[in-house]
Amino acid sequence: MERDLVSSAVFLMVIVLVVAVMFAVPWWVLVAAPTKRSGVRCRVGTVVCGVGFVVLPVAMFLGHGPPQFDPAAIAGDTMLGVLWVVFVWSVIGSAVQGALRIAGVTGMRVTQGVALGVVVVSVVLTGYGVYEARRVPQVRTVDVAIPGLADGLDGLRVVVLTDTHFAAIDRESWSRAVVDVVNAQRPDIVGLAGDLVDGSVERRRDQVAPLADVEAPLGRFYITGNHEYLDDAQSWIDYMAGIGWQPLHNAHRTVDRDGARLVVAGIDDPTADVPGHGPDLPAALAGTDPSVPVVLLAHQPKQVTDSAAAGVELQISGHTHGGQIWPFHYLVRLDQPVVSGLSRHANTQLYTSRGTGYWGPPMRVFAPSEITVLVLHPQR
Repeated sequence: MERDLVSSAVFLMVIVLVVAVMFAVPWWVLVAAPTKRSGVRCRVGTVVCGVGFVVLPVAMFLGHGPPQFDPAAIAGDTMLGVLWVVFVWSVIGSAVQGALRIAGVTGMRVTQGVALGVVVVSVVLTGYGVYEARRVPQVRTVDVAIPGLADGLDGLRVVVLTDTHFAAIDRESWSRAVVDVVNAQRPDIVGLAGDLVDGSVERRRDQVAPLADVEAPLGRFYITGNHEYLDDAQSWIDYMAGIGWQPLHNAHRTVDRDGARLVVAGIDDPTADVPGHGPDLPAALAGTDPSVPVVLLAHQPKQVTDSAAAGVELQISGHTHGGQIWPFHYLVRLDQPVVSGLSRHANTQLYTSRGTGYWGPPMRVFAPSEITVLVLHPQR
């Protein structure tokens, strides 16, 4: 008990320190330095930063903590996204100013010019990021050669959705538009690789309901991601089954087209903390024909280590969002082997989607969302 309290206190201190730094750097670059820490603009800017420092964690707690207050989540997420962009470009602005100082270019005009540049870039990228996140994702088509794939499955089209993160902002119409794009790709199989929602079935049902209209003659398959386990994963498994999807809860299905077969398997997310849940690849592959290639849905790319050891031909993952807001992908790369795209790990290929939706800040900067079409071919 005492150890848990200490861990919680340390975690809280780290969060407070990180938020403080994220406000302090823009305060210096945009407020203090250009005004010589005096005048009305300095006082107003300091108050804005101070209020933001208090409001942001409160809004995030009210929105994502036990209260689950959607307006607070929207406000907090938006603040966090804008703050990240301003912080990043304030750091870049400071580096530029430092380089100019080394080159002998100094003065208040330089300081104010850097501040103006940071503001302009931040405003442009924030607007672009909101547009990029809210639009219907573009289709990304990738050819994948699969060892042992029967000729009868040459050209099989697997459409991948992942990380839709239906949450506080109502995206029911966006969901319907995504379904229209998916169906236009004439998929044989559709896989949803986790992080479907943030919230309960009762609160997010209307946004997810359009997925019932996805058309895929060989099957629609769903696995849980880490965010389902922040609420009630089993309820979402049951709901998806109820609208015609096949949850792959450490399980597999063998699909058949004119006698040519493919195993489609799925495993739980490693963060699962519910009894009876958690990744179990041996259970998912139990009873499969070793001569039939396996396509595995696994939410996190780092699960490919186990997939490669088990001889899985193709793993499909999400989770990374491609970093979502540049340059966050550098931090993602510390935890995951791949951020996006097709990669090879021993004899296993891994496709990592940048995700169909977004989490938290309603923004995507230099990490566009995608609806992926994997076209499978026999490896010659």
